[in-house]
Amino acid sequence: MSNAAPRPADPEHLWSVEEHLEDILATVRPLDPIELNLLDAQGCVLVEDVTVAVSLPPFDNSSMDGYAVRVADVAGASEEFPAVLEVVGDIAAGGPGALRVGPGQAARIMTGAPLPPGAEAVVPVEWTDGGLGGGPVTRMPAHSLAPEAAGGQVQVHRAAAARAHVRAEGSDVRAGDRALDAGTVLGPPQIALLAAIGRGTVRVRPRPRVVVLSTGSELVQPDEALADGQIYDSNSFALTACARDAGAIAYRVGAVPDDAETLRSAIEDQLVRADLMVTTGGVSVGAYDVVKEALAHVGDEDEPGGGVEFRKLAMQPGKPQGFGSVGPDHTPLLALPGNPVSSYVSFELFVRPAIRTLMGLDDVHRPRIQATLVTDTALTSPKGRRQFLRGTVADGSVRPVGGAGSHLVAALAQADALIVVPEDVESVEPGTEVEVVLLG
Repeated sequence: MSNAAPRPADPEHLWSVEEHLEDILATVRPLDPIELNLLDAQGCVLVEDVTVAVSLPPFDNSSMDGYAVRVADVAGASEEFPAVLEVVGDIAAGGPGALRVGPGQAARIMTGAPLPPGAEAVVPVEWTDGGLGGGPVTRMPAHSLAPEAAGGQVQVHRAAAARAHVRAEGSDVRAGDRALDAGTVLGPPQIALLAAIGRGTVRVRPRPRVVVLSTGSELVQPDEALADGQIYDSNSFALTACARDAGAIAYRVGAVPDDAETLRSAIEDQLVRADLMVTTGGVSVGAYDVVKEALAHVGDEDEPGGGVEFRKLAMQPGKPQGFGSVGPDHTPLLALPGNPVSSYVSFELFVRPAIRTLMGLDDVHRPRIQATLVTDTALTSPKGRRQFLRGTVADGSVRPVGGAGSHLVAALAQADALIVVPEDVESVEPGTEVEVVLLG
């Protein structure tokens, strides 16, 4: 990490949401580009324009199963007066193109097969008798079952215009065209295009590796029995899922007990596979807040520029936060609160933008809209704190779900948005236009 924004020396300084986020984004840098195979590059961001080397399709080919014909030979054809043509053979997709269609001739052609020399159009098999001498057919007999159908005669019951049912060479993209721009996120359609134009590898910024670690001696893994005073560890699951949703390769570490040395050791063990580390819990002012104890001075002496600073933010939920770097490579670390809603909101506001920055994306934030507040009573908010309330959005309106408590996971599961109440607002009446962060 480098070029960190100046940090106030006063430990009681109350940081704004913007100050904390700006400090993070001024420090985190996009990962260096690498060359990856196509499937490994899914979800990654291109770092260079991709130019088409071979036109797509690379040759004129049939878009239908049918017969390749000359336009003049089928002019005026009908079921009553069909055009009768000599079938000179089969042209299958991927097969050799030795056939030529001359006057009064047709070649049986399959979808994707190259249009043979002399042919000007394709008539679908449904417009013919399929070489059987009867009325219109619905399909061709399999070549292996009826090889004789590749010869003889075919009756064509409709005329065809020039280039009918022919996919022209380069009709999708032409050699020399730009297929994809630098900055494109590679999803399935983009990977399909790269493969179609012959690119087996591509230069991208890799998906960042994010390690999520929760702290607390009270935490138990799901499916295990709870003893007195214990709860299930949900934060590490939630934040790992959030990191994957943001585009990262995320690794979840089992809950670490409230012991500073154990936590330091766990973090050191995980650095080998981390481009970003996220901890949850242990950042407040209690006697067992071991993240602060373990990390407050890491790197200050041996690793100039390193260390994690713990802050108070003017927000609710999520007042206690930590940010800095650890390890010899100055791996960024964000320390989030332990309450489930606090950690989730903190992830959306701070960790997600950091992940998207590591990926090299230009737009790193969730979309925001204005919506009408629908509620029975006015919302209250603490003075001097920016509050983020869970809500659901529909038809330009937003409705709060659950209360303001930072432990209410059930209400969080119903929400698809965060309602933003500014620091200078203590009450929001029903019908007020409010800012909303969309989570879906």
